[in-house]
Amino acid sequence: MDDLATFNRQRWNALVEAGVLYSRPNLEMDEETARQMIDEEGLLGDVRGKRVLLLGGGGGQQSAAFGFLGAEVTVIDLSDGQLERDRQVAAHYGYQFDIQQGDMRDLSRFADATFDIVWQPYSINFVPDVGPVFAGAARAVKPGGFYTVQWHNPFTQAVDDESWTPEHGYALRQPYRDGEIDPASFKTQNWIIDTEGGERVEVEGPREFRHTLRTFLNSLIGAGFNIRRFSEHNTWESNPTPGSWEHYKSVSPPYLTVWTERP
Repeated sequence: MDDLATFNRQRWNALVEAGVLYSRPNLEMDEETARQMIDEEGLLGDVRGKRVLLLGGGGGQQSAAFGFLGAEVTVIDLSDGQLERDRQVAAHYGYQFDIQQGDMRDLSRFADATFDIVWQPYSINFVPDVGPVFAGAARAVKPGGFYTVQWHNPFTQAVDDESWTPEHGYALRQPYRDGEIDPASFKTQNWIIDTEGGERVEVEGPREFRHTLRTFLNSLIGAGFNIRRFSEHNTWESNPTPGSWEHYKSVSPPYLTVWTERP
C-alpha cells in the first residue's frame, strides 16, 4: 500500500469502529430490498450464479444483497473493519464469499474476463485518478458484462452543506475542478456519525478527491465501456426542513451512479 492507501485504510477502520452508516451490515434482507439496493434501474436481471466483484465494496451491505439473490460474490476493500462486516454477513446467512484486502487501483490479482458484474459502491472518490480503476474493471469484467460505479456529484462537492440561509440557499465554496477536496490545508474533514446507541460523534474521515463529469464519463468511455443508464440520488421526503441533510439532497443530489456495459 502507498501512503494514501495506508492513511485511508486507517481512517476507514476508525469510521467502522465508530459505527458509520456504511459499515452496518444488512442482516434482515429480503428479495425486494436486495434488488432495490443493487439493481434500482432493472438492468442486471437474474444474477443467480453470476460472478460479482464488489470493488471497494466492504461493509456487508451490497454483499448481503448479491448473496441473497444467489450471486457468487468477491469483495475487495482496503479496510479490515469493512471486510469484517462482510464476514459477519456470510456467517449470518451461510454464504460463501471470497473476501480480499486490496487497493481498487490494482486488480492484477484477478484474471482477465473473470466477472459478469463489477459493482462499485461509493468508494472511487478516495483515489485521485479514476483511470487505473476503470482500466482494471474493464479488464476484469467479461465481454457483455456490467460495471456499475457510484461517485460523489462533483457539483455538490463544491457546495457547503452547512451554509443554508433563506436569502442565499447553500453557498458554493470551491472551484469546479478535479483534485483533492481541500489541497490548501491537506486536512481531511471530520465525519459526523449518529451511532446506533444514539450518540453523535466526530471522526476524522479519509482523504477524498473530486472527479468532474467530463473526467469521469470520458474516462469510462476511454476504458471501452458503453454507458447504459445514469442515476441521481436525492431526497425522498416531500417537504424537508431547510438546512437539513434531506433538504440539502433535494437541492443538490450528492451521489450519482453510472451503469455501463463492456461490449
